[in-house]
Amino acid sequence: MRISVIKTIVAFLMVMGAIQSKAQVKLASLFTSNMVLQQQMDVPIWGWDTPGKAITIITSWNKKLYKAAADQTGKWKIKISTPAAGGPYTITISNGQITKLDNVLIGEVWVLGGQSNMEMPMKGFKGQPITASNEAILKSKNNNVRLYTVPRSSVTEVQQNSKPSEWRVASPEFVSNFSATGYYFGRLLNDMLNVPVGLINCSYSGSFAEAWVDADVLKAFPTVKIPAKTDTIKQVSRTATTLYNGMLHPILGYGIKGAIWYQGESNYDNPDQYEKLFPALVARWRELWAQGDFPFYFAQIAPYDYAQLPPYNKGGKYNSAYLRDAQRKSQKTIPNSAMAVLMDIGEQASIHPAHKEPGGTRLAYLALGKTYGIKGFGFTSPEYESITVKDMAAVIRFVNANNGLTSYSKPLTQFEIAGDDQKFYPAKAVINGSSVTVSAPQVKKPVAVRYAFRDFIVGELYGTDGLPVSSFRTDNWPM
Repeated sequence: MRISVIKTIVAFLMVMGAIQSKAQVKLASLFTSNMVLQQQMDVPIWGWDTPGKAITIITSWNKKLYKAAADQTGKWKIKISTPAAGGPYTITISNGQITKLDNVLIGEVWVLGGQSNMEMPMKGFKGQPITASNEAILKSKNNNVRLYTVPRSSVTEVQQNSKPSEWRVASPEFVSNFSATGYYFGRLLNDMLNVPVGLINCSYSGSFAEAWVDADVLKAFPTVKIPAKTDTIKQVSRTATTLYNGMLHPILGYGIKGAIWYQGESNYDNPDQYEKLFPALVARWRELWAQGDFPFYFAQIAPYDYAQLPPYNKGGKYNSAYLRDAQRKSQKTIPNSAMAVLMDIGEQASIHPAHKEPGGTRLAYLALGKTYGIKGFGFTSPEYESITVKDMAAVIRFVNANNGLTSYSKPLTQFEIAGDDQKFYPAKAVINGSSVTVSAPQVKKPVAVRYAFRDFIVGELYGTDGLPVSSFRTDNWPM
């Protein structure tokens, strides 16, 4: 009887071993049919199998055979060479059992990161519409735009793989649920470049920047609490490292052209920290992605009346103009970056502006102008450059305003000026080509100027290409 039981167990184990040996290879969730791979790059494909298991990949565009073996942890990674944009192609992965990825395109791949204004889908949030999105959704069918959303995941331990998801071909059904900012960005890239565009949406509503980086980065920020592995996550999108662990880490290394970012609303009450944290985040993403200083373009948060949110703080650094100013300064400290200004689309009663197309379009302008080198159009907002004092007036000069500034024939009312006493007064402001002359009778010896430096305000100063000027201050006073 005992020998019979042993034989049964052995037979069972042999059957299970045979089944396991014939199991298809497990790919990272990012690798599915319909995906887009970055063109003309050695891009990695990775997954898991039995330690030591031989893995092969054959790419249909060149019939090349690639080989690797799973390491001691079971992970394998193979880099494949991609051609110029085109497709569709097939990728065949085998460990003895074949897995085939069909309808694969080669083109331009961008990662989308941030919080709710990046996550907000084309159909809008419940009770919060997106202007003119219904027709854009209806007309969205496009085989050369592909969409991937990293599922939400907030965890205290680093994950090797994200939750299952699939690459989708742009169509009303899938575009309606995809990031509006990201879709408008990708649609314009596809229109102008005439190559396939792949968009990977890795965003989470309400998220702190601290949630999108690992503990090593946060050591430089002692006030940030890093959770232990056993901690309960009380705020799923606002706990340090947790979104990095569950969403970002699993996609690190996927071949990309660059990233766009729309975040900062949740950090509005700590602008001094954000001024250091945001550049640290970008540097860390680039370090871990191991693709050098890839393009990183970000949207400046739109003006909004933050005092209406709990705990209803008002005044001082709770004015979100300070956070916008931290973002403005980041363009100088983050290599290969630029900011899309949204001073004209904010809403006093909604933190989610209904006009999402301008944000996505302006981010695309930055990519098309700075990354892809298209010339002859305006892609960067005029930026404050310097202040000089002449008699009782301050002259504010701007860069990226070669064709001058405009207020569309309306008087400028949002400039303020101060002397040594640090008291700001409403100022008279006059445009002179690419500069603005600012003065007020109360200020005999000007020292500092601020523009549109309010929590909620609708900007009034533009470049003649229609791109708005960011709010700014020339001082560094505490308040």
